[in-house]
Amino acid sequence: MSQPKSESVPTKLADSGKPPALSITNLQAWYGESHILHNVNLSVNAGEVVTLLGRNGAGRTTTMRAIMGLTGTRKGSIKVNGVETIGLATHKIAHLGLGYCPEERGIFSSLSTEENLLLPPSVSKTDKGMSIAEIYEMFPNLEERKHSQGTRLSGGEQQMLAVARILRTGARLLLLDEISEGLAPVIVQTLARMILLLKEKGYTIIMVEQNFRFAAPLADRFYVMEHGQIVETFAASQLQEKMPVLNTLLGV
Repeated sequence: MSQPKSESVPTKLADSGKPPALSITNLQAWYGESHILHNVNLSVNAGEVVTLLGRNGAGRTTTMRAIMGLTGTRKGSIKVNGVETIGLATHKIAHLGLGYCPEERGIFSSLSTEENLLLPPSVSKTDKGMSIAEIYEMFPNLEERKHSQGTRLSGGEQQMLAVARILRTGARLLLLDEISEGLAPVIVQTLARMILLLKEKGYTIIMVEQNFRFAAPLADRFYVMEHGQIVETFAASQLQEKMPVLNTLLGV
């Protein structure tokens, strides 16, 4: 399927002269001999919340992993704040201020909640990241469970911890993969409030989400993937008119 027409950059951002927080051009990615991504193009401006929609297997998680250099071969261009990263190692990409929260969370089960929070090093020379006190203010549940081992946390608490751990690093560009999956509605609401608060603080967020109802009120823009390609892109203001297309592509 052909790529959608490129979008115009909002005037206030275009006039600033600053490059996008993330710019992906003609990205292709492989796992071994399996060609997963086919000329993916997307752009995210600083301070935006952008959601990648699509059915399972569409290539959304692979896109996130490719941004971090966690796939096999990559071709094309991935620029973070104007810096080309396609040839960089994962740790060097992270030090450009990226934080990746994978679907599997990666909590250290033998460490307490607070030890998990203290573990990550800073990835930014200019931003020290959120303090423990700020994390506990955002996630009171974590303060209550700060001495509990990772294995004793609920699924929702583990998800909070996985996101909070990234915020400790000073990363300002966050890649969040299915953070609402399988969680109770009250926890999903907490995560939604978190995203809105981070947006107010100027964070740039890219979300992969299957939960359309969770993503819809949070995102500024949407990209829809199918068969490793971007097949649709639109702004939040176009959401209602795009619903027939989304029903076809996603079955929402």
